[in-house]
Parts: sequence; C-alpha cells; structure tokens
Amino acid sequence: MSAVCFLLVTTLALVYSDYVVDDSPGLGRRFDGIGGLSAGASSPLLFNYPDKERNEILDYLFKPNFGAAFHIVKVEIGGDGQSTDGTEASHMHTQDDENYERGYEWQLMVEAKKRNPAVKLYGLPWAFPAWVGNGSGSPYKYPNLTATYIVKWIQGAKKVYNLDIDYIGIWNERNYDSNYIKVLRSMLDSEGFQNTKIVAPDGSWGIASDIMKDPELAKAVDAIGAHYPGTYSSAAALETGKPLWASEDFSTLDDLRGGGCWIRLLNRNYVNGNMTSTISWSLIASWYYGLPYQGCGLMTAYQPWSGNYVVSSTIWGSAHTCQFTSPGWSYLKHGYGVGNLDGGGTYVAFLSPNKKDLTIVIETMSYNSSLCIRRNVKPYNVSATQSGTFNLKGSLASISSLGLWMSHLDFATNKSTFFEKQADVQVKNGQFTLSLQVDSVYTLTTTTGQSKGSTTIPPMKPFPLPYSDNFDASSNQSEATYFADQTGSFQILDTGGPHGKVLRQMVRDRPITWCNDAVQPVTIIGDQSWTDINVTADILLEKEDVQSQAFVAARVGPAGCGIHSAKGVFLRVFVSGVWILTQDLAGMQIITNGSVPIGYNQWHTVSLLVKGSSATGSVDGKTVFEGKSGFSATSGWAGLGSGASVVKEHQFTPAQFDNFHVFPIA
Repeated sequence: MSAVCFLLVTTLALVYSDYVVDDSPGLGRRFDGIGGLSAGASSPLLFNYPDKERNEILDYLFKPNFGAAFHIVKVEIGGDGQSTDGTEASHMHTQDDENYERGYEWQLMVEAKKRNPAVKLYGLPWAFPAWVGNGSGSPYKYPNLTATYIVKWIQGAKKVYNLDIDYIGIWNERNYDSNYIKVLRSMLDSEGFQNTKIVAPDGSWGIASDIMKDPELAKAVDAIGAHYPGTYSSAAALETGKPLWASEDFSTLDDLRGGGCWIRLLNRNYVNGNMTSTISWSLIASWYYGLPYQGCGLMTAYQPWSGNYVVSSTIWGSAHTCQFTSPGWSYLKHGYGVGNLDGGGTYVAFLSPNKKDLTIVIETMSYNSSLCIRRNVKPYNVSATQSGTFNLKGSLASISSLGLWMSHLDFATNKSTFFEKQADVQVKNGQFTLSLQVDSVYTLTTTTGQSKGSTTIPPMKPFPLPYSDNFDASSNQSEATYFADQTGSFQILDTGGPHGKVLRQMVRDRPITWCNDAVQPVTIIGDQSWTDINVTADILLEKEDVQSQAFVAARVGPAGCGIHSAKGVFLRVFVSGVWILTQDLAGMQIITNGSVPIGYNQWHTVSLLVKGSSATGSVDGKTVFEGKSGFSATSGWAGLGSGASVVKEHQFTPAQFDNFHVFPIA
C-alpha cells in the first residue's frame, strides 16, 4: 500500500512514499532459500586450489555470517557427457559399476554441510551413461532403470558421505516425462527417501498444465522449477498452488552490472513471480578462462596454481538476503510488506517461523545497471533519490529498532560500497523513514550476528611452465590435477604395475548427451593462449579395438559444447602401428602420416612440438616427422585423448597415460 506525493517524471525526480509492513492479514508464501549451482563442469578447478585458499572460497560461499551464506547447493549428477564446459564423471559408468568417489560434487556438498549443517542439497542430471537408456538414447524409455540410477546416487550420498539429498530433479532443460516422474517418486518412497522432494521440470513452466490434469503427477511433484524466467511465472503455475522456483537463473558476469542483475532477481522473482527460491548458475566460475560463459558465477576462481580468486558484488548481494533469513521463513503478503517502490525498485519482507524476527530487503537497481545476459525485463525508470516511510503493523508494531546494512553500486566513479553496517534505524510509533539511493540494496533486520568476512588474496600468475605430472600424487578414481575433461571421463587408476598410478579414459559407450560430445574422448589442460609448446606423454593402448588409438595435442579449441568442432594439432598413434598428424579433433583432416611399432599393452613415449606454423613429432625418441605445416590453429590448450571404435558404433576406446609434460618453446 502506498501513496505517491510527487509523480515520477524522470530518473532525477524526488519521490516520497509510504509503505505498509503488516503480518495481520496473514503471511505470503514460504521462503525456500537462495542458492548456487555447480554443474556443466563449472567447478573442476576449485578442488585443485591450495587448502588455505580453497577453504577461504568455501567460507565465502557457505559459512554463515561471513559471505554469501547460501541456503542451497545444487549439483550436477555426472553423466559422463559434455554439459557446458566439460564432462562430469558418473557414479556408474556401466550398470555393474558403482563408485561414489568420482567427481568434485561430493566434496562440494560435504564442505557446504561442514560449514552450515542446515544447507539444502539438490541433485539434477544433465547427461546419462548410455546403459541407462538401454540403447534407446532416452532416459525415459526404461523409467525403472533411470530411477534406479538416480536413487543409487542418493543412496551413495547417504552411505558414503552421510548426506541427505533434499531435492532431486528430472533432466536439465530437456523434455520431462510424467510417467518417469511418478516412477521416480514411487522408488524414492520405497527406498526410504520420502523426504527427498522432486523439483520439475528444470526448464519451463509448461508442466503446470499436466499437473492440473493429473492428480498422481501433482502428488509426485513438490515444486515447479523454471530456468531464467525473467522474474515472471505463469498463471497456470500459480494455479497449481505449488512452490515456484527459479531453479536456474543469473548466468551473468560477476562484474558490477552482474551484481545489479543478481540483486534485482532476488527480490523481483518473488515480487513479480511469487518464486520462493532462486538458484544461480553458476555457484562459482571455476573452469578455464576461454571456456563458455567464463566469469558467469557468483565468484570466480580459475587459477588454483596461483591461489587467486575474486570475491565480487554478487557475493555481497547474496549476503543481503541469505545472512538475514533461512528456508522456512515466510514472505509477507503482496501489498503488506512485498511490492514495488513508487520511485522504482522493490521491497520484500520476511518473517521468521516464530514471528519474532523481521527482515526487509529493499533494492533500487536501475535498468542499465542490472542487465542480465538472459531474459531481461522491459526498460523502467528509478528515481535518483527517493524516500520511503515504512509503517510496521500487526505483531511488528512493537519493534523499536532495526539493524541496517547497505551496498551501493557506483558505476560513475567506481567507488562502490558492499555490505557495510550502518547505524541502527530507530522505529517510532511503528514507523521509520529511509532515504533510498539509486543502484543500492538495503537490509533492515531484527536479527544480529552478521559480518563481512575478509581475506588476503594472492595475485594472479600464469599457468606454470614447464609443467609435469606422473599422477602418483593423485587419489585413485579422482580427476587429474588441472585437467578438464571435454568428452569421456579421464580418471586416475592405480595399476599396481611399474607405472603405478596412470590417467585412464574410462567411458566405453557414448552417453545420452546434453550437448555435442566430440567423436573421440579428450581432456585439456593449461591456457587457451598457448602457442609454441612441446607436449609429451607415455601412452598405452589396451586391447579393446583393432584400431585403438590415443593422441597428444596442442592448440586445442574451442572446447565446452563446441568441442565437437575443435581444431588444433593432434599426433595420433594406433595399435596397428599407424601414426597420423591431423588438424582436427575428429581426425579427418590429415596433414601427414606414417608407421611405427606400437602394439597392445605396451608403453610408448609420444611427443609433439609445435612452433609457429610447423610441427615436429617423435615416438620413443625417434623423430617421425619434422617441420610439418598445414594446420590453422594458432593457440589453444594442450590435450590428451583416446579414440572411437571402428567395430562398434557410438563406442569409445580406453587408453592410459603417464609422465605428462608440457614445455614452452622459445
């Protein structure tokens, strides 16, 4: 409820308004929390950080009253397929294979829970191992098989890490299947996971019409999750009465404008769309610079070798809500604590379950200062300065003072202030007045204990060259340090033989993909700007296929969902004794070729030197070609990879690697 004393004419107008904050008409929807999403291979570098810096980063994300203090951590259930910036390893490469130590998402959830035991956990698949579809290419063809795969992941979380999964999704941004959702709900219940709630479909609001027509589906779905909704839900979704979530949102650079985008979304997703949870992709941009959407995270941490990371405006924008609320609080009703400011901007009020604590978050983000990459709202004006008088009524009328925290995004002079404690606001006769500056966010609260954490962050450094890894220091079944898988799954394997631990490509059958995997498995390392380097590795080809192959590579790119079209310089060796030099990952654009003894289950050292427009290669110290040109790639990552089967369509072949080296060439 408000009364405008002066009409808003331009963004320079001064606006005085009154607003009611009152719980006596009842409460609005239950608040379900704010969170971040680690998926699409968005966190592979995070757990390569030194212990000190990694713990600091995790504190900024999850530690209460320190940084963002997120309520929800959502993770990808790895499916061995390319999911944006790489592949995430499955807990079941095959139907008779189970391992719950692969991948970094387990550790991320453990660390989040360690800092805040109340944090909510949410899992969602992007890709699926091929066996889940039993050759059909669809996870819905055999719903019991797919449900078993997902339930085993939930069981593994509990048995191995004592983690309770609070929410589970269906298939990221792909068609949902009502029958599969019902089967999954039934299996969750029968296996003792009645408390694990289903969020569906993790795409659009379209499932709402099916929920209205199908009582069994309505019973199975606990919340409707949409991606990048632009702060609006649908009439049909509202009609279901289900909790509505922006189950993936933001996907914007974590610069100052990105901070404005995130702050605006956190309020307006409820003001405009009644969404009670907002989850950002990504939680942290911890993948190589040069991969898709670099920097689109609530933090950035892509230099584990230096320890450098960035604590951005998005962290402190999150803190304005997360440090002062918890899932289970309630929004007040629209018009009684939730609404639009007359001079532009929004306000939302939260009440604790015992009705003893109140938090009000006010934002005045201008349109140009809060543009998101996706689904922006229509242009609007915000007054440069406005004054709001807030009238506390109902059980709130007895409040005598409120703590005040403020952030201001200064685009003109670059003198922004983030999450600063202000003098308490005194409430007289249930009323207080606040001057509101454009591009700012204010939190008023009866709660205490909040703080702004700080750390000393190391400076940036280039990737260290020369670089070597014999993989012996890595844990069995883990990813190799600094490597970022792009197709297939490369894991540390303890062979127990003379080579000890090696890096092995583990995926046999091409998975049910999310975006385009390459024809052949490949993992990358280093810097996309590398030009003149020597890449060397020991390679062993296993007896899996008559044309089993492996390669070392330089100047590889693009990667991520563009990996299928990657160029570079690739030196391949085949078990038949053939070697070829190609300029494409698919291996079709041959520059030169020859033969050299290789054979099965034998270790050979393969080396590729690329300088300027020429390449030189050797096998076991013997030069097989020298000064060859004919490739177009001028820079890119180093890489290792294996092959695709010529015997069985859609099948990859394994290979082992050891004693990896990258040397700079002067």
